[in-house]
Parts: sequence; C-alpha cells; structure tokens
Amino acid sequence: MLNIALLGFGVVGSGTAEVLTENERLITARCGEQVNVKYILDLREFPDHPLGNRVVHDIDIILNDPEITLVAEMMGGSHPAYEFTAAALSAGKHVVTSNKEVVATFGVELLALARQHHVRYLFEASVGGGIPIIRPMQTDLASNEIIAVSGILNGTTNFILTKMKNEGAEFATVLKEAQAKGYAEANPTADVEGIDAARKIVILAALAYGVLLDPKTIPTLGITGITGLHTATAQKLGCAVKLIGHTERINGKIYAGVSPYLVPASNPISHVDDVYNGILVDTNMLGRALFYGAGAGKLPTASAVVADIIDILSHRAEERRLPDWRSATAEDVAERGEYACRRCYVIAGCPKCAEKARTLLGGESYISVEDGKYAIVSRVMRENEAEAALADSGLELLTCLPVLD
Repeated sequence: MLNIALLGFGVVGSGTAEVLTENERLITARCGEQVNVKYILDLREFPDHPLGNRVVHDIDIILNDPEITLVAEMMGGSHPAYEFTAAALSAGKHVVTSNKEVVATFGVELLALARQHHVRYLFEASVGGGIPIIRPMQTDLASNEIIAVSGILNGTTNFILTKMKNEGAEFATVLKEAQAKGYAEANPTADVEGIDAARKIVILAALAYGVLLDPKTIPTLGITGITGLHTATAQKLGCAVKLIGHTERINGKIYAGVSPYLVPASNPISHVDDVYNGILVDTNMLGRALFYGAGAGKLPTASAVVADIIDILSHRAEERRLPDWRSATAEDVAERGEYACRRCYVIAGCPKCAEKARTLLGGESYISVEDGKYAIVSRVMRENEAEAALADSGLELLTCLPVLD
C-alpha cells in the first residue's frame, strides 16, 4: 500500500479524493499498489465525509510519518502552502500541487529542494486545470525549440468575454452572472485583473526558457476596461476579444505579459469559448500545437493532480530529472515596448484622420466602428514605435488592443 497525504480539502482536494476513490482499480493497476489517503490536513472537520476520520490539523504528523510517500498540496495561496511544501520536500517526500501561486513565486527554490532530497515536485494542475500542458512541454516537445506560448489561461474571464460577445452585455452585468454561477469568486480581482493568468504564463515561460520571471513585474492588464466598443470593433474585424497570456524570446531576452487581445477567426484560440482554456505552443519543428479543454473545476483539476500522483508512484524506483530553472535577472527580461505584433487602434475623428492614422501605422485599411470612430490594424511593429508614430499626430486615440495572429 502506498500512503499519501492531502493538504487542503476544498474544491480540488475533495475532488482529488473523489478521483482516487472512483478510479481506484485503474490507479492501483497503474501504480502497482493501492494508493491510500492516510491523512488530510485542513483547519476544518468533515464528519460527514467517508474520509473525515483521516483529518489532522498538524503538518508535523504528516512530516514525521515515514509511511507517507507523497504529499498533494491543494491549499491555495502562498502561505503556509510554500512552507509546508518546502518542509515535505526536505523530509524526503514527493510533492504534487495545483497551486500556481506557489509554483510561480517559489518554483526555483522548490525544484532545487526536490533535487537535493532526491524526490520530485510536479505541478501539472497549476496551469490549464485538467489540460495536459506541463508534461507535454517537458517531454513530447523536448526536441523542439519553443518559439512562443499564447493562451487563454483563465476560465472566468473567458466566460465573461464570451457572454459580452454573444449577448452584447457589459462587463459588470456578466461578472455578476459569473459569480452567481460559481465561476467567479466574491472577490474576483485575481481573475479579472489578469493576476491568475500572469502566474500561469510565467510558469509556461519557465518551462519554455528555463527562467522564472516574477509574475508581479510582467505587464498585466485585465478585462475590467473592456466595453461594447471593444466587442463591436472585434466583431467588425472578424475577431474575438480574449484575455491572453503570451511569452516569447526577443533578441535573446524573455517577454511575458497578459492583456486582452483581438484574436482573428483564423486563429483556433478565437473559437475557445465559455469557461474553457486553449493554449497554443509555437515550435520550430512541430509547428503550432493547440492544447484545449476544461481549464478549471473540481474534477478536471483533480484529474491532473492524480495524474502527477500516478506518474511519481508508478516510477518510484527511478530518479527522474526535474526542470532546472533559475530566477530571472534584469538582463533576462524584454521590456513591453520591445514586443512586436499587429495592433488595433481605435481613433475618434473624420475619414481624413483615419487615413492619416492608417498611413502612420502602416495599416492596410481602416473601418468605421461607430459614427466618428475608426479602427486601424497596424503592421507588425513594436509598441514604442506605434506610440512614437501617433504621439505628434494630433489624433484622438480611444483604445488599443494587440492582435494575436
């Protein structure tokens, strides 16, 4: 019997127990022995749950039990999740997690601890919920150079933007509906301000380039400023507005950022709607690969946690190589102004003004969005180039969104 402990018994923690119970025979066959949840660490009691008698409130009980092979951390937040993870790795126990905040903030240190103590630290569930993305980037795409990663990484914001597109509703109205459906928290800041997506894109950037950026320092813009003007512009251009996390190399440096983008219908991410996630990985050999599925939720995320558990327990006699990340320095980071793409600028004025803007931005044409409002899609150019071109033009710029081709 292989004994494990669950840290946190909320949505993902209870889902993990459910997956382990419902698929017990399959998991036993794949691990070679039965996987037993010996402890559940939580502040609360769960007297009506079948595993309620396994709840403990002291992490030391788990750390000091030599029978515990693996710890699954699903507490959320940085603290005490980080401290408990570090302690478990130092005690020679494998750790799997769904906690993107801890991975994005402390991943370098925790991976080093795992290597030092000859255990593994896996985090498939930290990005994309149940979508396999971490392991494919480490294994299936190992022979490829990663050119760029772009993705819809937050189901809550994708649900809101989908409703705004389909129903012409405003942000505040749809946010209330998302909260009523349980897609958005009572305090939705991490989702709607792009913080959640920022943590996930820095994890993907680290997998691609071996350098962990600080999620608090990357350019991050959420969806609270998206209005009917943006959705109307997108519709007239044959695009959808999506909150995108994007990373790529620019002149040897790493750019990562989160922003609403216009995504043309020719891009498969344009058609990823509702609470689903979609992640595009551009490589130099395979080309473009799309990873799509349920990016959040109890059982999808729990299935990714259990996949990591199976990976470790089915290869427990082996010492497998872990990602070797380092923390970013100032020299590693490409500034926002260096990122080149097409951008859609909406200006107020007359047709002559629109034509002037089109010429300055190198756009092919302009379209009328509303009376006196025109949209121009620029050529591929850096943001600081475009800003310089418009600075002395006298044009009234209403909004700008990058385009994900």
